[in-house]
Amino acid sequence: MTLDELINKAKDSLQVTMVYGEPYEKDGVTVIPAATVMGGGGGGGGRDEQGKQGQGGGFGVTAKPAGAFIIKNGEVRWEPAVDVNRLITTVGVIALAGLFIGTRIARRRAAGEIESSG
Repeated sequence: MTLDELINKAKDSLQVTMVYGEPYEKDGVTVIPAATVMGGGGGGGGRDEQGKQGQGGGFGVTAKPAGAFIIKNGEVRWEPAVDVNRLITTVGVIALAGLFIGTRIARRRAAGEIESSG
């Protein structure tokens, strides 16, 4: 595959249908799912010592749920998707930071560098 073919294939693959899913309806409520889509690529070419020419490249796309538009009784609202893994990671980082800070404060108090109030 040439570099031009790769670029054209990448452009063709990035369409609005990757971001918004097919709407579906049930009991008078319409749901339109949405995703965050990111892509990137690169390529290049060159010649070796014998003058042989070559080129190559690559392209990747990743997507994750972002949420959904909910249409009910003529009103539209956005419902964000909850990324449980990100939530757990954030809570873990905050807990570790709190533990680290608490340990440092306790050590300083024990060494007499900080007076406890109360």
